Amino acid sequence: MTSDYPDLQTQLQNKINQKTKPLGALGRLETLALQIGLVFETLTPEIHNPTILIFAADHGIAQSGVSAYPQSVTAQMVLNFLNGGAAINVFARQHNLSLKIIDAGVNADLSDYDDLQHEKIGFGTQNFLDVPAMTLFDCEKALAIGGTIVRQQHKVGCNCVGFGEMGIGNTASAAVLMHLFTKIPLDECVGRGTGLNDEQLEHKRNLLQLAVEKYPTLKTPHEILMTLGGFEIAMMAGAYLQAAELKMLILVDGFVCGAALLVAQQFNPHILDYCVFSHVGSEHGHRALLNYLNAKPLLDLELRLGEGSGIALAYPLIQSAILFLNEMATFEEAGVDKA
Repeated sequence: MTSDYPDLQTQLQNKINQKTKPLGALGRLETLALQIGLVFETLTPEIHNPTILIFAADHGIAQSGVSAYPQSVTAQMVLNFLNGGAAINVFARQHNLSLKIIDAGVNADLSDYDDLQHEKIGFGTQNFLDVPAMTLFDCEKALAIGGTIVRQQHKVGCNCVGFGEMGIGNTASAAVLMHLFTKIPLDECVGRGTGLNDEQLEHKRNLLQLAVEKYPTLKTPHEILMTLGGFEIAMMAGAYLQAAELKMLILVDGFVCGAALLVAQQFNPHILDYCVFSHVGSEHGHRALLNYLNAKPLLDLELRLGEGSGIALAYPLIQSAILFLNEMATFEEAGVDKA
């Protein structure tokens, strides 16, 4: 990470090493504390107004049977979020995390719900088996809106932001994006999503292979994203980029959020410096995606839910890293002999 304070990393490491413990005894928490201090450019980092933004949108590819659930579930789950009944609501309440739900492109009229942030690009993307998922204009609009949403959060004092998602069919989009950006074989990127059986999984693989073959000339990140992405993925990518520009701590959830981060990385190769990876999930491609990013997730709980649930569960570890850095006594303060 490039810092405006070139000696900060050394100072942070010295501060960590002076705590009353053997060198390195807090393991990954020490690495995490160092990273957070560098992100916030201070020896005494603090998190303010931590917020999870859930981007929801529908995907045209869902009409081709790549999910075990009907597309209508996207809108139904958005209402569940707004009513406080989903897993992410429970975990966010547990850890005092703010939640904001964004309609990036749900295939339903949700205009009557005041608690929902209305940023709908369209009523779901097109089926990319037939035509590109979205226009270049809509792709760029989604990227820009994602950045605006993060700026809004930053203006009200938020310096730590995580992203969740909801969208039936979005693991299909995430898988092809992962394949094209990483060059990892498609079969290693495609998973069961919401719980496909073996026959359905094979159908999903075959459809996505046809989609990749349909667009052999895709080169730029914009071309790949507009052709095979989703509105929520594009919006998340723009949000990641803005959060890094504002030097916020970025909390990364599961497979789909990781694919959106891959998109953002095409525009800012240093974005990973700001990212804490909450967990590795059981979706087939997630571990390979994290390995590609050289990312070390905090948890391995076999999650495959999305919604930002992994972020909420990992958040206490992030708090612990900051608290030990700021509050744990040094050898000198405690009168403890060093090794």
